[in-house]
Amino acid sequence: MNKDEILDKAIRRVPDFPKPGILFFDVTSILTNPQAFKHTIDRMVEIYSTKKVDAIAAVESRGFLFGAPLAERLGIPLVLIRKKGKLPGDVYRASYSLEYGEATIEAHKTDIESGKNYLVIDDLIATGGTLNASKNLIEQGGGKVLEFFGVIGIPELNYKEALAPTPVTTLIDLSEK
Repeated sequence: MNKDEILDKAIRRVPDFPKPGILFFDVTSILTNPQAFKHTIDRMVEIYSTKKVDAIAAVESRGFLFGAPLAERLGIPLVLIRKKGKLPGDVYRASYSLEYGEATIEAHKTDIESGKNYLVIDDLIATGGTLNASKNLIEQGGGKVLEFFGVIGIPELNYKEALAPTPVTTLIDLSEK
């Protein structure tokens, strides 16, 4: 089995969800497979242990599940990027477009440090909208996004172009078709 084949086998595919014609990749099946989850975190550590990452910024909610163990293993802070209204303190806020409207995310102002390098993590990267908004939050606080990471990427949705010039790393690229 090649390095990331364990992930390919662990990811549940759900046809016609959330609407007909879409093949949904369910990363929760990685979490119910301890070997696949450990492999994912080990690969993330392998990739980022030598890079100058000062903190992890994890996107709600599945990004938290992958970002937290990586931050702990690297010994660096974890910043939570939450949906609007979920954080009690003073926040930076960024809105972005969805196919059916608009969404807003927030991060505590005290959690983002000027001049620091952030790795932004989500479970799946599709169009890049949430990650671009996350970058906006970090830049509002004077931080710099060093790279974006997703366990899964869907390249046919052109996320690399949408997120350029910031580098993007995924463990596995899959197709919705």
